[in-house]
Amino acid sequence: MTRLRALAFLVMAMALPLRVEADVSVFAAASLKNALEEIAAAWTERTGEKVTLTFAASSTIARQVDQGAPADIVLLANEAWMDWLEERDRLRPETRHGLVGNRLVLIAAEPVSLTPAPGFPLAEALGEDRLAMALVDAVPVGIYGKAALTNLGVWPDVAPRIAQTDNARAALALVATAEAPFGIVYASDARAETRVTIAGEFPRESHPPIRYPAALNAESLDHALGFFAFLAGDAARLVFERHGFETDD
Repeated sequence: MTRLRALAFLVMAMALPLRVEADVSVFAAASLKNALEEIAAAWTERTGEKVTLTFAASSTIARQVDQGAPADIVLLANEAWMDWLEERDRLRPETRHGLVGNRLVLIAAEPVSLTPAPGFPLAEALGEDRLAMALVDAVPVGIYGKAALTNLGVWPDVAPRIAQTDNARAALALVATAEAPFGIVYASDARAETRVTIAGEFPRESHPPIRYPAALNAESLDHALGFFAFLAGDAARLVFERHGFETDD
C-alpha cells in the first residue's frame, strides 16, 4: 500500500468520531497471527483500545463473515475470497486495499537444500512420507502450493502423498513436530517457527501473486477506522516486514 493511500485512510479515520464501547474485531488469515498480535498490542498500548483477533483459513473467514460474524476488519490471504465477499455486498464500499504480500517456500524438518524448479525431485525426497499442505482446493496457501507444483511439473507424482490441513499454521506444525518431512507454507510462517528450515523458495512465476487484501466489513463500526488506518501506517509496516511479509515502500 502506498504512503499516499495510507494517509488517506488516516484522514478518513480522524474525520469520524470514534466509538470505543466495543473492541475492534479483526478476522484474519491464520498466517497473519504473529504480526497482527504484535500490531494489535502496539495499538492498545497507544490508544487503550482493545483489539479482538480471530484467525482461520481465508476460506473459513470469508464464509464466517458472509454468515454474519461480528468482524469489523477482514484480512485475507487471497484476492478471490475477498472478491467473493465484495460480490455478496459484505464489504464497506471503497475500503478494500492490498495490505501486504508474501512468498511461498518449501520447509523441512531437518536442514536440507531442495530448490523448487521444473522437475525437482520432491517425490523422491519424500519417499514413503507425506508433504504437509493446507487444503489445496480451498485454502489460499494450499491453492498457491498446488499451482506451483503443477507448473513445475511435479504435482502428479506428489499428489498421492499430500497431508492436507485446515490452514498454513497447521501444515507448519506437522513439519515442526517432524510428522511430515516437508511442507509448503508462506515465508512468514517459516520465520515464525524455529523448528523448521527453508529448503527452498518457489519461483514467483510458478504461482499467482500472493497478496493480502484488507477491508472493512459492511457492518463495521466507525471506531474500527482508527486501527484500520494504523494497519496501513509505518509502524505496522515495520512489524509486517520483520515477520517476513512484503510491503510497498
